[in-house]
Amino acid sequence: MSVSPALLDRIMAVMEAAFDPAYGEAWNRRQVADALSMPSTHTLVVDCDGMLIGADDASDRTAGGFVLSRHVLDEEELLLIAVSPDARRRGVGAALIEQLFAAALARGTARIFLEMRRGNPAIHLYRKFGFEPIGERRNYYRMANGERIDAITFARSIQ
Repeated sequence: MSVSPALLDRIMAVMEAAFDPAYGEAWNRRQVADALSMPSTHTLVVDCDGMLIGADDASDRTAGGFVLSRHVLDEEELLLIAVSPDARRRGVGAALIEQLFAAALARGTARIFLEMRRGNPAIHLYRKFGFEPIGERRNYYRMANGERIDAITFARSIQ
């Protein structure tokens, strides 16, 4: 999937606002563009009301959040999900997950996986949508201060 510069700008604006630099989770513009240049990688971008922003939307709507995923065979990996701080607690994260489920189903996905650092408050959103822990990687993530944090892998069937 190729992404327009305007959509990439919206993704990066959310990325820069949403991720705490202490955890090193944010991707840079090149990483996002490279990932989206692969046909198996997909993105959904929504405004602050959870409404989808199309790839060629030239309006001045501000992005409230985005999701990046990668589809392989009948599985989808949620690579990144981010909600801008000013759009949190307004259903934007839920709208992204619901739209991801619909798009993944249309691609023939049976199961969605994700990985997060232990202590990530997004766990409540994932649990709300039926994701269950299936594995753990000890000391997987390294914070900016050198501290190590476990990774937890979650999965959910969607068919």
